[in-house]
Amino acid sequence: MALLALILVTAICGVTFVQVKDAVEIYPLFAFLAVRFAIASAVLAPFAVRRMQSIDRRGLVAGTGLGGLLALGYALQTAGLARTTVSSTGFITGLCVVLTPVTAYVLFRDRIPGPAWIGVALATLGLAMLTGVDAGSAVGDALVLGGAAAYALQIVLMERYAPHYDAVAFTLTEMVAAFLGFTAIALARGELSVPHGWTVWGALLVTGIFASALAFVIQTWAQKRTSATRTALAFSAEPVFAAFFGYLLAGDRLGAIGWSGCVLILAGIVISEPAAARVFSTSLGRAPG
Repeated sequence: MALLALILVTAICGVTFVQVKDAVEIYPLFAFLAVRFAIASAVLAPFAVRRMQSIDRRGLVAGTGLGGLLALGYALQTAGLARTTVSSTGFITGLCVVLTPVTAYVLFRDRIPGPAWIGVALATLGLAMLTGVDAGSAVGDALVLGGAAAYALQIVLMERYAPHYDAVAFTLTEMVAAFLGFTAIALARGELSVPHGWTVWGALLVTGIFASALAFVIQTWAQKRTSATRTALAFSAEPVFAAFFGYLLAGDRLGAIGWSGCVLILAGIVISEPAAARVFSTSLGRAPG
């Protein structure tokens, strides 16, 4: 149940790549992220008021830190999305599934099986091919990769903290931390202003309510019941949805080299965690079409 819930979230996140890319072309990046997380915080607040007593000082520090990692990940990913294609962003974000066990090993010496190292090598080669095609941008793809690394660290640390706190209250702490960080940056850059137009507001509402508030409540809830690797594995379905919606809605065309790189990235994901094959099979079976 936890894995299926996470895959449903990835479908929502997959379609938002197109919306966000369109929105940040006409509304400043950090202002967009500040309003997005303000919406997420406002949505969660009424449900979290009576639950906040479950968050002690350690929980506040952890939630604030993880919110900072989310903010870093979103800033890098969204900045990269503005410079590259929807499909490239989705597939590079999928590297989170191989970065997560590597991060867990570096920080906590969690054992990494041999196939994971093969997966990392294949995914890295695929990334090199993907960033070398005209459809994407080397700078944009590098920024998205940095975002994927931040997400991997957030997932690994969430496994350590999620079991101890109420999912809604802990997620609100993360959302508020991200909101405050982005608001400070937007104000310092003189970008904060009232959004206008359905393109921007549509993206803000969908990402704020579904891809932020709902998505991270589900992640916190799910990581009480599943591991960091399985969480990242579920999120690996996001590139599938991003590529599908990028092709359907944004007209993305990666070309032979780009798609070959995507195939290598997917192969790396599947080899690094064999259960990924079942996740992708389920995702494709549920994708609209």
